[in-house]
Amino acid sequence: MSDLILHKKNEAFIQVECEKGLAQELSDHFCFFVPGYQFVPAYKSRLWDGRIRLFDLRTFTIYHGLVPYIQKFCEERKYSIEIDSDITLTEVLSIVEAESFIKTLNLPHVVRDYQLKSFIHAIRHKRILLLSPTASGKSLILYMIVRYLQESGYKKGLLIVPTTSLVEQMFTDFQSYGFDSDKYCHRQYSGKDKHTHNFLTITTWQSIYKNPGEYFEQFDFVLGDEAHQFKAKSLTTILAGCSNSKYRIGTTGTLDGTQTHRLVLEGLFGPVYKATSTSELIDKGQLADFKIKCLILKYPVPICKIARDWDYNQEIDYIVTNQTRNDFIRNLVLSLEGNSLILFQFVEKHGKDLYANIKLHAKNRQVFFVFGGTDVEVRESVRAITEKEKDAIIVASYGTFSTGVNIRNLHNIIFASPSKSRIRNLQSIGRGLRIGDDKSAAILFDIADDFRLGKFTNYTLKHFIERVKIYDDEKFNYKYYNIDLKDDKPTNP
Repeated sequence: MSDLILHKKNEAFIQVECEKGLAQELSDHFCFFVPGYQFVPAYKSRLWDGRIRLFDLRTFTIYHGLVPYIQKFCEERKYSIEIDSDITLTEVLSIVEAESFIKTLNLPHVVRDYQLKSFIHAIRHKRILLLSPTASGKSLILYMIVRYLQESGYKKGLLIVPTTSLVEQMFTDFQSYGFDSDKYCHRQYSGKDKHTHNFLTITTWQSIYKNPGEYFEQFDFVLGDEAHQFKAKSLTTILAGCSNSKYRIGTTGTLDGTQTHRLVLEGLFGPVYKATSTSELIDKGQLADFKIKCLILKYPVPICKIARDWDYNQEIDYIVTNQTRNDFIRNLVLSLEGNSLILFQFVEKHGKDLYANIKLHAKNRQVFFVFGGTDVEVRESVRAITEKEKDAIIVASYGTFSTGVNIRNLHNIIFASPSKSRIRNLQSIGRGLRIGDDKSAAILFDIADDFRLGKFTNYTLKHFIERVKIYDDEKFNYKYYNIDLKDDKPTNP
């Protein structure tokens, strides 16, 4: 008899048969520390060791997607393993068959090589976490998967996204690919009916994670777009509840700094499959030629002396309320040609004033303001308008326009607020990478604030250094520009 035998409990979990000692090894191996665990009362009271364990010692179960890792675990420790055939069963789909199917869809776009390979891999393996950068066309891959499953006789599917804007956009994207979205898709978020007979439910994870267990049992496939943004507990509840979903496919642009640990993401969806990279797509001319101008604002010495005593919040408050700095941003955006997106972090103390300042001097140019309180319909209308405009300005919060909102004709992006989030920065950059009818290149203006004096280096400048590391990792083309902020009317570099 093998040391370890894996049985399929359902589509979400594997039942493990083994000795108690081996089970304890599995529990200790498939675990990780929770970020900030040392501050949790249960840890301080020594009631919890700060770890999340993915192998359940009570039920001897573990996420289905971790089977490859269990195999590796056994191989490294010389344990014999037996796996039921229904666990490893894959779908047969040849390249010829895939290409033939895609032709029947009459898509308005040419399917790129990596999109075809990603589609085939997803259909064959049923469980994958697709790693593909922003602007690489993940929605088209998801659409092809949805249509293939529809044609294969699957009755009901669930497509989960992180925001209501993306619900609307995915609905519109599918429609643009040739789908009768009104007939087959149901959009579910706040104020929408929970129940539908439509083939595909498109929803946010926030809208459904509190639903009863039987709600999730109706779906025989589940897809998660921008899966790195889902909160772990909510995602676990949803995916564990989808116990009848044979296909479980997630997409993400990055695995760095995710809301949910990589092991959990792979356990719930499946092993990572890397489709392509941003630099590869730029090199092939499939994404816009992208340049970054790092604008380093140097503050006067008297201010730098004061800044040494600031905490992080005090520094941020000074930066975003600094009139000379905001005038600089205004002059910069008004000097640029093409559609421009200005991203800010704080609505009341920065975004509104910045918008008013720009709008006052914009003359005949259209200026839009978008933040978390902006209705979904308004956001979608702004996106639609800017698709046709050639000189529009959008002042938007990071949370609304950095994630998932596609604008093909976006020529310029300005980081008006400091940020060190890898995910947020890459998502924001992705807004400018798409090639449009009137656009083949884009520029990011990354504004950094320099209060250095002697050995002192300020908080937000350190964050800028972290952003530069991202640019290096992604092989982006960037250049530094030093700007003395004492000039009341700085010019565009």
